[in-house]
Amino acid sequence: MLKLGGSTKYIIGYDLCHDYAQISYCQCGTDRVETLSSVVGEDSFRIPTALCKKQGVNQWFYGSDALKNEGEGGILIDNLLKLAVDGEIVLVDGQEFDPVALLTLFVKRSLGLLSSLGDSKIDSLVITCGDMTPRVLEVLERVVTGMKLKTEKVCYISYTESYYYYMLYQPPELWKFKSLLFDYHWGSREMRVYQMEGNKRTTPVAVFIEHENYRLEFAPMVGANEEIPGAQKERLDQQFFGLARQLGLNQMISSVYLIGEGFNGDWMQESLRYLCKGRRVFQGNNLYSKGACYYMLEQMQPSEAGQTNILLGQDNLKANIGMNIYRQGEESYLALLDAGTKWFEAKGSVEFYLQNGNEVELLITPLMERKGSIAKLPLRELPGEISRLKMDLYFKAENILVVQIEDLGFGAIRPATGKLWQEELRIF
Repeated sequence: MLKLGGSTKYIIGYDLCHDYAQISYCQCGTDRVETLSSVVGEDSFRIPTALCKKQGVNQWFYGSDALKNEGEGGILIDNLLKLAVDGEIVLVDGQEFDPVALLTLFVKRSLGLLSSLGDSKIDSLVITCGDMTPRVLEVLERVVTGMKLKTEKVCYISYTESYYYYMLYQPPELWKFKSLLFDYHWGSREMRVYQMEGNKRTTPVAVFIEHENYRLEFAPMVGANEEIPGAQKERLDQQFFGLARQLGLNQMISSVYLIGEGFNGDWMQESLRYLCKGRRVFQGNNLYSKGACYYMLEQMQPSEAGQTNILLGQDNLKANIGMNIYRQGEESYLALLDAGTKWFEAKGSVEFYLQNGNEVELLITPLMERKGSIAKLPLRELPGEISRLKMDLYFKAENILVVQIEDLGFGAIRPATGKLWQEELRIF
């Protein structure tokens, strides 16, 4: 069990990807976010997502120590997140291991770095990953359960959300217009690009973040600390310049963020000159883990920016879902699911009476439109003129709403039949 004694409480932002992890933290009661170094006295934020087992003994190393011990008779297991998501048993030194258990061991060991803060306690933990799919979410929940943390405040967000919440806490002029984030790592032939922009014609301001992977026709296959040959630098620079110019064409861009060790070195010449014209450009590696901390800060006490903006990213509902009802003889609106909620966390349940009819109507109102649409759900073979019903709502996929309605009867007048109706609605 991970034990952090003492009274100093911290918000932890944990960036977990296939290659590495990073840990940022914020002491409760403040809004200053810092990032843990894996090496004392250095700004070494990246912790390789790897374990290494010494042959013949039950001794395990993690992170950079795992890579070092591979050459000393150890057995290296890397890409731990991918292994856990794939779900196949891992064979190590003649033994079978659950890949989720291996990932749990890595996360637990890496959180041990918090001991450098002295006596401390995890108040809340936010884990962020590139794509928060249902399978990734399932794996992360098992990891957290396996660590037996002494906190129930655990959240999971995507890089899209980390980027958004990071920007909420930056000066407004950095996202007055569009903001771009380029994410590139050595050894990859793709560069992920996030584009963030707000629609100020809506109240609150609807902020959209789109992301796309751009394939690089040429990408040097070098390690993180290896020098790129001169001719290859120029080719990579030209590719990046072409992509930056394509994305910046006829666009007002306030800020640009370059994330990942792929932007290290001096290969950006022409591309950097182009990006810096009239824009603020930042280079770093810990934006996602910091954004995870800012997410929790925003949940605890919404900022002014957080109250006037709402994220409508890939994982967020882009419409309000509710129904018109009669309450105490007057017509009113009952909200069931709110725009901005993550679709895989969006759930609603309500009990109500239906009189003189066998249809339930849901009102779906996209945030970008003034008028909503009505989805009619027929309840075939519904007995009686008045019925008490229970309705549960959840999302099966980003744009597929599942509605389940159960007949609860009508007290002593009519017993419940237990009849269940289910509809799937494509709402976007």
